[in-house]
Amino acid sequence: MRTPTPVLRDPVGLTELKDWGTVPGMLEGESRTSGVLLHKGPDGESECGVWVCTPGHWRCEVTRDEFCHFLAGRCVYTRMDGEVIEIEPGTVAFFPAGWCGTCRVLETVRKVYMIR
Repeated sequence: MRTPTPVLRDPVGLTELKDWGTVPGMLEGESRTSGVLLHKGPDGESECGVWVCTPGHWRCEVTRDEFCHFLAGRCVYTRMDGEVIEIEPGTVAFFPAGWCGTCRVLETVRKVYMIR
């Protein structure tokens, strides 16, 4: 038996989001996250979906490779070595496992992502 191909239409306009709680370890504010999981691999390690996050500032440690396409909002990632990555709608980024720094969400961010 064939498993249907996961498809998500209009990730920008998607309104039925599951509450994923607050970001742990906040430096400022209280960012809340929500989203839709499109697929989770059988081993539970790979996943993809839509992620939404409200403004705030926190320390960020990437534990697995993550590819992101930002659809809405604005934020700034600052790597521990000082590199600054300004995010706006249309930005595509890849954060390798081991990336450490901070994330400051200025306007609610929406992205499609894949973690492996």
